[in-house]
Amino acid sequence: MNKQTPFTVCGETLSAPMHICGFFDSREQQYEVIIPYILEGLENNDKVINILEGNRHSEHCRCLADNGISIAEKLSTGQLEVLASENTYIKDGEFAADKMYKMLEQTLLSASRAGYDSVRACGDMVWALKNLPGTDELLEYEAKLNLLTPQHSVSLICMYDISSFSPKALADILITHPYVIKDGKISKNPHYVEPLELLSSLSSRSGVLKS
Repeated sequence: MNKQTPFTVCGETLSAPMHICGFFDSREQQYEVIIPYILEGLENNDKVINILEGNRHSEHCRCLADNGISIAEKLSTGQLEVLASENTYIKDGEFAADKMYKMLEQTLLSASRAGYDSVRACGDMVWALKNLPGTDELLEYEAKLNLLTPQHSVSLICMYDISSFSPKALADILITHPYVIKDGKISKNPHYVEPLELLSSLSSRSGVLKS
């Protein structure tokens, strides 16, 4: 069994494992939440993974550096990883839910073997708007994460820009996350649907994000 590792998000002290949906209406609002979360992880013995579009990496690293994070050192030790959506979620130009799930699982196992107390990951989900092949597997992937996370000491924040996704897509995304961040506050999500129940209903649906 994984140990319950505390972490702070939106000023609340919580315990990993946790799968969180972050709804943000601006880049500023997103960073207000994730910078303290990342900083705390790097000060503790946590592995920190950020996944965002490759063209945002320099701006992202500059923002972390402006907040006192010694980027080069944290990257060289491997405690911090800044990955590109195009090398992870949409490797080879398509989203493959199973492949991404296995990659995350391997990352969690290797972080544990490397002696980290916990993993903190935040991924920007803007890639899902590109309608690439496999994007309709997103909800299946998000649901399956709720089977994976309880087995590890991990907190995952999936970051969604509420001005870019349709209300229907956001409602679908919401049901796959036990916790939600909205307006800079985190709360238990009353709309959450248990993964096995959701996966069985998803098998009869497709094209969910093509609002």
